[in-house]
Amino acid sequence: MKTFLIRSILGIFFGSFLAVLATYSAIYFGKNDVLNSQLFVEYSLRSIFSGWFFTVTPLFFENKKLSLSQQTALHFSTVIILYFIVAFGFSWIPFSIKNALFILGSFIVVYTLIWSAFYLHFRSEAKKLNADLDDF
Repeated sequence: MKTFLIRSILGIFFGSFLAVLATYSAIYFGKNDVLNSQLFVEYSLRSIFSGWFFTVTPLFFENKKLSLSQQTALHFSTVIILYFIVAFGFSWIPFSIKNALFILGSFIVVYTLIWSAFYLHFRSEAKKLNADLDDF
């Protein structure tokens, strides 16, 4: 529970930070003199929620009762459902079949790349630890 709370706070802060960066970018690059406060609040809350669920859902990988494939399936399912709710349900991205398929394909590619990078990193770390134990 402590880990969940710490990650929740970190995710909320990270989402808030991204919302502020996006706002600054809209002001600076968009040459906007006036911002719509209602849109700012809506987009900020979406960003905060996204930051939260992207930092909390990796807890699936810390559940030792589940196999790696179960952990990955649960994490992927949870993240993609929540992301689609935020992206399409709150009109972050206009819904159409073409957009949905593009986002789904992009999401799968990015997810696979990130998952593979983490897998290879931790496999390399495990090999180093095992080699150190063998030398001991």
